[in-house]
Amino acid sequence: MASSPGSIIGRTLGHYRVLEQIGAGGMGVVYRAHDERLDRDVALKVLPPGTLADGSARKRFRKEAVALSRLNHPNIATVHDFNTQENVDFLVTELVPGRTLNERLAAGPLPEKEVVQIGLQLADGLEAAHREGVIHRDLKPGNLRLTPEGRLKILDFGLAKRVEPANQGTVTQSMSEPSGAAGTLAYMAPEQLRDEKADPRADLWAAGVVLYELATARRPFEGKTATTLADAILHASPAAPQSLLPTLSPRLADIILKCLEKDAENRYQSGKELLVDLRRLGAATATAAVPRPQRQMPARALATAGVVMVAILVAAASYLYFGRKKPAAPATPPITSLAVLPLANLSGDANQDYLADGMTEILIANLAKIGALRVISRTSVMRYKRTDKALPEIARELRADAVIEGSVMRSGNRIRITAQLIYAPTERHLWGESYERDLSDALLLQSEVARAIAHEIKIKLTPQDETRLATARQVNPEAYEVYLKGRYHLNKMRGVSVRQAVEYFSKAIALDGNYAAAYVGLADCYVSSADVGNLPPSEAFGKAKEATLRALEIDDGLAEAHASLAVIRADYVWDWEGAESEFQRALELDPKDVNTHQWHAVSLAKIGRFKEATAEIAIAKELDPLSLPVATSEGEILRYARRYDEAIEELRRAIDLEPSFKFTHAELARVYELKGMFREAASEWSRVQALGGSTEVGPYAAVRDAAGYKHAVQVWLESLQEESKREYVSPMGLAVAYARLGNAEQTLAWLEEAYRQRATGLSSLKVDPFFDFLRSNPRFQDLLRRMNFPS
Repeated sequence: MASSPGSIIGRTLGHYRVLEQIGAGGMGVVYRAHDERLDRDVALKVLPPGTLADGSARKRFRKEAVALSRLNHPNIATVHDFNTQENVDFLVTELVPGRTLNERLAAGPLPEKEVVQIGLQLADGLEAAHREGVIHRDLKPGNLRLTPEGRLKILDFGLAKRVEPANQGTVTQSMSEPSGAAGTLAYMAPEQLRDEKADPRADLWAAGVVLYELATARRPFEGKTATTLADAILHASPAAPQSLLPTLSPRLADIILKCLEKDAENRYQSGKELLVDLRRLGAATATAAVPRPQRQMPARALATAGVVMVAILVAAASYLYFGRKKPAAPATPPITSLAVLPLANLSGDANQDYLADGMTEILIANLAKIGALRVISRTSVMRYKRTDKALPEIARELRADAVIEGSVMRSGNRIRITAQLIYAPTERHLWGESYERDLSDALLLQSEVARAIAHEIKIKLTPQDETRLATARQVNPEAYEVYLKGRYHLNKMRGVSVRQAVEYFSKAIALDGNYAAAYVGLADCYVSSADVGNLPPSEAFGKAKEATLRALEIDDGLAEAHASLAVIRADYVWDWEGAESEFQRALELDPKDVNTHQWHAVSLAKIGRFKEATAEIAIAKELDPLSLPVATSEGEILRYARRYDEAIEELRRAIDLEPSFKFTHAELARVYELKGMFREAASEWSRVQALGGSTEVGPYAAVRDAAGYKHAVQVWLESLQEESKREYVSPMGLAVAYARLGNAEQTLAWLEEAYRQRATGLSSLKVDPFFDFLRSNPRFQDLLRRMNFPS
């Protein structure tokens, strides 16, 4: 495995001594290095681990690097070398001083004359590259640098696609075939978005976007989300540049808009055509600027004018140096919290939503591995899928400094992720890249994106962070795809969906018997089936335990496997010490996993450690502020602690946020019962039934007081007994029904049956208020002792 970026500095790779990091992007981390052989400084780009997966890929890349090194043009940064040392693949290029056009744009739009001069150099460089059969595919202001002398240099042709000239008739090859960026969304031509073959005209589109931005300080196509941005590129017409800058010449506006024709046939067909039009515009501007002859001035007046002119020039130079050299844009405050909004599915096929949702979830999980960064968890951000809310509003609700938005596009076994980092309060675009790999490298791709984001927000990665991010491995593409489908269905938390999830996880395991995460998914399905009563607990928990232990046998460092085992030990085995040990191990491996904090909190509450449970659920809420499962668990913990009014307040707040989550209504109904608010409790159970959930209480219309409620419970009890003749019914349901009626004998009898079956729900027996009337009963106390509850 390649060394981490921090360990590269100070090392010598080949004959290049690495001095300092100067940038990072889709194709790796860039360093300033010293060429010890030729005594010069160079730019050394370390490719991400796994970019060149094998010797043939490395050989192909070397061949293409040689081809790129032949691009000898004053407007193209020269490729000097490509080499490999100690499993580190690196590309060496000319070190270009100066500022990128991104930095130049921080001070606002450029004067038209400067836009034309930059456009001339850009067109000239592109024409030279296209002549040699190379297209860039990722032109943007960040890849264009102006030297102190005003010379434009096109950077990062290492992301280019090599195409043979038309008269050669040979097959094309892709520099990004092993991995790498395939374009940045805001600068991608329509044909790139449609995943069609890109030719040099895609670069001319990007050149048009750059010139539009240089002239107006705005992009021609904008959107709050990746989906709306892509839609604008594909279908919307850009605003006329003069509407943003009335002083712009119509001729320059026409040139820019011709570059931005959606049909490539209507654009400039070559860099040379664009170059000719820009030269004509430059010549016309220069002619218009030639002054008319004037009468000769007297010597004294000429001297005075000279002094004045010098003063003006000095003042102008001072303004340019001191006033415009520094960017006018305010510095972005430190980013310590981040939300990854649901990645858009750009495939045009709704059946591919599972892929976009899965990519979102994995990217969140990877970013959460960075210790110094608070990352909002999946449940909260998924509420904003296809939302029309503005980014500042979303960020306020999530309490996030910045957001990541982007898209996923799949073509065969290739997958492309485009991500943008936006400072939410001002909607300021900070960074954007696209990454493309084979589906088998999807996990490596996600780690790569996470590292790039960490670099952009200037979060220092600790050695532990680096280790966590470097654990990604290649996966069987078919197994990975069905695994994502399993996660997609499990996250719906419905009975039918859970059964479908079991099928997908089982298929993933059949395709890859060492797929540890698929075993964990299968275990979570079985635990969920036990919770909702779809399977007898002995069968459900037995299968869950078997799957979890197999996952840990494959990968003992899998945090979610330890968390699942902790739940099994607490709720089924009643091994409270063992459960606590597994929870602690899971949190050690992944300190910011919301599920672990949530499950740990409930487990602590079940053994009466309410102070610690409250602290744990608070951490889960901080990581996932809009999560309904977390809010429902908080209500459950407060109910166990007899803090009923606080429970009602929290549960009502969650219901106001999302009225369709049946589990929150059910928890609120229980609290109302314990408060003696029977009419309100019946109303909540009615909502649970309307939302498709099984109910704990029968007919609601008659419920007005305690007597009406007891009648409803009796009806419910009879329905449970009738149902048990047809299918499995948890004995805990019958025990709770008799407890509501105050029938101690029947309650204890069904609790004994629940103990025999190790039924779900029995693990809360020590603290559940519904059983308070039995606390002094010796049979009840003996049952608590046999369940190993700590005193």
